[in-house]
Amino acid sequence: MSKTIVVIGFGPGVSNSVAEKFGAEGFSVALVARNAERLAAGVAALKARGVAAAAFPADAGDPLALRATIRAAQAELGPISALHWNAYGGEPIDLATTDPAKIARVFDIPIIGLLSAVQEALEDLKAAGDGAVLITNGAFGDITPMMDRFATSLNAVGLALGNAAKDKLAGLLAERLKGEGVHVAEVIIGGGVKGTATAGDQGIDPADIAEAFWRLYQGRSEIRARVP
Repeated sequence: MSKTIVVIGFGPGVSNSVAEKFGAEGFSVALVARNAERLAAGVAALKARGVAAAAFPADAGDPLALRATIRAAQAELGPISALHWNAYGGEPIDLATTDPAKIARVFDIPIIGLLSAVQEALEDLKAAGDGAVLITNGAFGDITPMMDRFATSLNAVGLALGNAAKDKLAGLLAERLKGEGVHVAEVIIGGGVKGTATAGDQGIDPADIAEAFWRLYQGRSEIRARVP
C-alpha cells in the first residue's frame, strides 16, 4: 500500500530535503505553502526523481484552509501516513510595548495551524499503523538565559515564543497519540540551515536534518532529536 507524506511549509532547506528523502523511500508527497511558484518547482523536481507529488497552496496560519488542504491531498494522493510540519512564524514584537492581544498571533502557525492539520489528518494517521507527525523546531525555543539574550538581540522574540510553545505541544501530542499508533517527534535545529536565505552556503546540511527525521520515523521511540 502506498504512503503519502504532507509537507507543510515547503521551501528550500529542511522541507525540500524531507520531501526528497521520504519520496526516495517510496512516499507520495503533498507540498503545502503559500508560494504557488515555489510549489510548482518543488513538484517538478520531485517528479523528475520519479516521485508522485502534488502542490496545494495554503496559508499555514489559516486553520480552515489547512483542513481543506489535507482533504484535497487525501483525495489526490491517498491516505496520509505522515505529516511534516515545517511552517513557522513570529512577527517582531517588543514585550515592553506590544499590545498583549497582538502577541497571541505568534501562536497562529506553530500551535493553531499545527494542531488543525494534525486533527484533520488524524484518522488517516491512526489507520496507517505507522503514522507519524514530524515537526521542525528551532533552538530559539530553548529555555536558557543565553538563548533568551540571543533571541532578544535579534528581535526574534515572537519566533522564540512560538518555538517554545511548539516544543511543548510536540511532547503533549506525543503522549496523547502514542497509544493510537501515531508517533509524534520533532527535530530541533541548533543553527542556520544551508541553502536558506539566512545561512546561504554555510550552516547545517538539510540532508542531515532529513535523515534525523527519517530515523525518528523508523525508530518510533524517541520524540526529540537535535541537529547538530
